[in-house]
Amino acid sequence: PWDSANPQELLSHADAAMYRAKAQGGNTHQFYTAGMKTAGLDRSTLEMELSRALSKEEFLLHYQPQMNLCTKQVIGMEALLRWHHPYQGLIGPNHFIPQAEENGMIIPIGEWVLRTASKQAKYWEKQGFPAPHVAVNLSARQIHQGNLPALMQDILKHSHLDPEHLKLELTETFLIHETEETIQTLRELKAMGIHLYIDDFGAGYASLRYLKSFPIDGIKLDQSLIQNLPHSTNDAAIVMAVISLAKAIGLQVIAEGVESQEQVDFLEEYGCDAMQGYWIAPPLPANESTQHMVHMA
Repeated sequence: PWDSANPQELLSHADAAMYRAKAQGGNTHQFYTAGMKTAGLDRSTLEMELSRALSKEEFLLHYQPQMNLCTKQVIGMEALLRWHHPYQGLIGPNHFIPQAEENGMIIPIGEWVLRTASKQAKYWEKQGFPAPHVAVNLSARQIHQGNLPALMQDILKHSHLDPEHLKLELTETFLIHETEETIQTLRELKAMGIHLYIDDFGAGYASLRYLKSFPIDGIKLDQSLIQNLPHSTNDAAIVMAVISLAKAIGLQVIAEGVESQEQVDFLEEYGCDAMQGYWIAPPLPANESTQHMVHMA
């Protein structure tokens, strides 16, 4: 094989490619590249490192604004996890979240994210910003842990955040494999007033027919559908159809990865509700996000 003649090294490379595919949502494949080795962490010590990172406060959140397409007002922030590793610098979630889900560390890390983001949203509210919501990504393992509704009650109680100002985002692949038990968990979260969205919609194999079974408020169009708008006639047709059908069943639509005025104009014309992407701002640390909101107010 091209990548190595050593069997153990080949297995290691195959592992790296597998976890890169998982990081992209599953239901896909990846070929190994040298960059995966340099970008990744040693999986044999990762659980210990993640535990240390949590206790040493090496995790941080960056926030990317979401904007109403009609009013051009910031309506919320998505909290995005980063790891400030002492030797490797700032590490994005794709390099450690899939393994954290496998070894169970996603449970305490996910709780830290939920608590930190909720406190930050309450801080912004106290500072006089127009009570934006905060959106947090939720893994399937967090939902399956069994005590998520009770945990969310505790987080909201201690942060004093109105549940209406919290969005939880689930991956699209979650739709296909879930049971009545986990759907009931989502119903309990929804009954608390928390908003539920399907993230990266259009990247996998789920269809709108799955959405009717879930107590969700909206979908986020995957950036792969947005990046070639409005010039790709196929992507344009898909986006127009999804927006139309989502609206017909009462769902809000947020577009991810918006980077140009042309994309903004297209999405506004066809009734998309909100957007996020570098056209507005990149993900920024909390203090820089605060300054950005001040400038946009």
